[in-house]
Amino acid sequence: MEARNIFKNLSPLDHRYYLSNRELFESLSTYLSEEAVVKYCIKVESALLETHIQMQMPGSEAIIKQIRTLERTITPEMVYEEEENTQHNIRALVNVMKLNVPDKVSHFVHLGATSVDILDTAAALRMRDASRKVVLPALIDLMESLLDIADREAGTPQVGRTHGQHAVPVTLGFSFAEYIARLGKSILKLEELSVDLRGKLAGAVGAYNATSLLVKDPIELETKFLSLLDLKAAEYSTQMVEPEYLLRLLLEMNVAFGIIANLADDLRHLQRTEIDELRELFTNTQVGSSTMPQKRNPWNSEHVKSLWKAFFPRVMTFYMDQISEHQRDMSNSASSRFIADYISGFVAAIARMNKIVTTIRVDRKRLLENITLKGDLVLAEAAYVLLSLSGDTDAHEKIRKITLECEANGTRLVTALQDDPELWNYISTRLKLTTGEDAKEFFSNPQKYSGKAADKTKKLVFKYRREMIKLKEIL
Repeated sequence: MEARNIFKNLSPLDHRYYLSNRELFESLSTYLSEEAVVKYCIKVESALLETHIQMQMPGSEAIIKQIRTLERTITPEMVYEEEENTQHNIRALVNVMKLNVPDKVSHFVHLGATSVDILDTAAALRMRDASRKVVLPALIDLMESLLDIADREAGTPQVGRTHGQHAVPVTLGFSFAEYIARLGKSILKLEELSVDLRGKLAGAVGAYNATSLLVKDPIELETKFLSLLDLKAAEYSTQMVEPEYLLRLLLEMNVAFGIIANLADDLRHLQRTEIDELRELFTNTQVGSSTMPQKRNPWNSEHVKSLWKAFFPRVMTFYMDQISEHQRDMSNSASSRFIADYISGFVAAIARMNKIVTTIRVDRKRLLENITLKGDLVLAEAAYVLLSLSGDTDAHEKIRKITLECEANGTRLVTALQDDPELWNYISTRLKLTTGEDAKEFFSNPQKYSGKAADKTKKLVFKYRREMIKLKEIL
């Protein structure tokens, strides 16, 4: 076994990101490493062998018990050594297995199968397990952190923004609730897709030619074989399992990745000096710049965005791997191996975002200051709506002109509104009727104009807390 300094590895996933995500990457390696590829192929070949023995040699429980130890006794090194002779990975595995099972059942090893029966079925198992045992738990951890901050800040005033401009007030919790709703749905979809990955035992072109010579009902044989692995058969197979089962799972991962990258962008901009509503954790020994000692950069958020930039283009390869000529070609042979890199990058981004959310500092004073950065102009919409409800068909234009005068003269909106007694009376009366609020009090506290932001946030937190609890029970 060769011992290698990780800093000699070419991929940053294998040194830089491994060191910062050691536990997660070790978990992923159980399902996505080259060792895992071999181990899962052994698992599948063993299940096939067990199925043959059950159907052809009933009463061979002792042999079956021995077969179930093959995952521990056959090593990737043994298979790779044999591959030097065969120049074929699955045939190498078959040869090694034949040497490690009793002679009287060795002829059943791989019988009726083509290589891709084993490879695609093993891939379905690996992707299912990686999704359910690493990816989904990491996403649930992140969701729970988002739920905590949304719940805690459900009523914390924040100015809403569209096009980078101040719009109307919301709450900080409401801003996080956006990502709870978006990511929550994606997590639930990922769980659904992860249990719909499929296997096959349909032979060289998917028509059960070989297995038709072994048993009267080759589809029953396939069903029994896959049931040992807790998988269903693809509805239709060429030499390959229909690629869309895995493709949809990977695409949903990319949806979730994009949502996390979007959150990273929002958090990064909210840390800008001129906004400064949030701040990432910055330790006493951490350095923000090699030349400017005062810098406290939002580098974690930028890091998440950068990981997304590196990995989301891989979706193009996922789509290209969807296409295989006739029953099968080998044009996905190299490209599909890099799915492991994609999932590793995705998980690294999830972990980094969770670190940000669990340690982020909220500046409530600054949040409130930003709402009134332009005075009380964020209440212009409220004034326009209230005036319209009083029957004024030109309300929007009237309020728009008033806001221009306020900006030019540096006056408050409430003052300009009160300067027109008739207009102010309309607005005051309608506000009292609709909300019971006093107009002077309302226009002196713009943070009050936040609609149902807090209520909506609480409802979403309640919903997705329950969903995450249920999902953890399933996993």
